[in-house]
Amino acid sequence: MSTSRRAVLGMLATAAVAGPLVTLPAAPALAADLYDSNTDLYADPDLAEGVDYARRFRRHALLDNANAGTVAFPRTAIIAPHGGGIEGGTSELCLAIAGYHPATLAATPAAGPVHDYWMFEGIRSSGNGELHVTASNCDDTPALSVAAGALNVVALHGCTPGTAGLPSNAQAVAVGGRNAAFRAALITAYTAAGFTAFDATGISAIAGTATNNIVNRTLLGMGAQLEITTPLRTAMFGTNTVAQRRNTTNTVFWNFVAATRTAIAAIEATQPIP
Repeated sequence: MSTSRRAVLGMLATAAVAGPLVTLPAAPALAADLYDSNTDLYADPDLAEGVDYARRFRRHALLDNANAGTVAFPRTAIIAPHGGGIEGGTSELCLAIAGYHPATLAATPAAGPVHDYWMFEGIRSSGNGELHVTASNCDDTPALSVAAGALNVVALHGCTPGTAGLPSNAQAVAVGGRNAAFRAALITAYTAAGFTAFDATGISAIAGTATNNIVNRTLLGMGAQLEITTPLRTAMFGTNTVAQRRNTTNTVFWNFVAATRTAIAAIEATQPIP
């Protein structure tokens, strides 16, 4: 399934008749990144890890030492290149989609499955936008390792509705990346869960189709990029602050997480490991 932006605009217009969405202020777009890459950012003597930014990742241990069969191999990793205060809500989504509660880090659901993840977070009290590094310039070593070890990557980003060509109050997710089958699975799952979702590959700013984009640096050379509008991300939390998002996730948040995990399970079912 591939939903066009024109169809999305029609759905939003229909929804507006039933009841207007809450209008939220749009975050200003950056004209250009201050840093050419993660390496460039890490080399800035005026920045300190743990003060200005943080990096979190998890690679799950694997062991197959049996002659009788093979151990299930992880196929999908979750990344958030602009977490924390850069594109709010993407850190929490990254953890939850990977199978960990963002507040406690407990396996959620307890039965799994869990996925490898990586995130870069702005942790300043303000000015986190200066720490944005375009996904095609991401050269963080753990990020490259996580992506390169997976068949699939889901990359979480935030965008304004205007960037996606939508009305300023639109709650929607634009699905990009080079993996067409994964895009279709995600759009199908989001639509079934009641979210507005559409294919973003025709919108250059959020297409996520560059081969050097971290989302596409997988074993298959392709992944799926989610650009989630500010109003939708805001609707996922009772208190939308860096300190409280993890503690105030709501039904919208968990429904989005469940839909994403449904799409992951669907695409993984088509990728048997010999």
